[in-house]
Amino acid sequence: MSASKLKGFRSAGLPCLMFLWTSDVMADLALNMTKGAMSISEEIYSLHMKALWIVTAIGLIVFVIMIWSLIHHRKSRGVIPAKFHHSTILEIIWTSIPILILVAIAFPATKALIALEQTADAEMTIKITGYHWLSHYDYMDEDFGFFSVLAEDSSAVR
Repeated sequence: MSASKLKGFRSAGLPCLMFLWTSDVMADLALNMTKGAMSISEEIYSLHMKALWIVTAIGLIVFVIMIWSLIHHRKSRGVIPAKFHHSTILEIIWTSIPILILVAIAFPATKALIALEQTADAEMTIKITGYHWLSHYDYMDEDFGFFSVLAEDSSAVR
């Protein structure tokens, strides 16, 4: 790397790094799902994390292969491009691998969705209807219901 490029990086990259690491910019970084209190929400969280790591691994593998290919097949190294137009085996492979990954993710997701809809052993049934700034709660087994409105303090924010 030449000295002028290095100087350009220091003049542009260093302030960007300093900006990203200041305490005023750093927030809570709570970007992930929160863990739930019930077993079904823990199962959904676990499923989310597994899918997240699968997608992260796929992205990392693709990125590494792409960078490797760019470095090793550049024109300055004298690489002559291949002259093929069609490879059925290669197309079957790069079509079937994503299908297998989606099916592997779909089975636990379907199991979690079925468990989420299973309400046969529920202790009580509540029907909640949301309106613009309030909600109506109907306790179906008790023949009881009420409206819930937002706190008065929230009206000042709106």
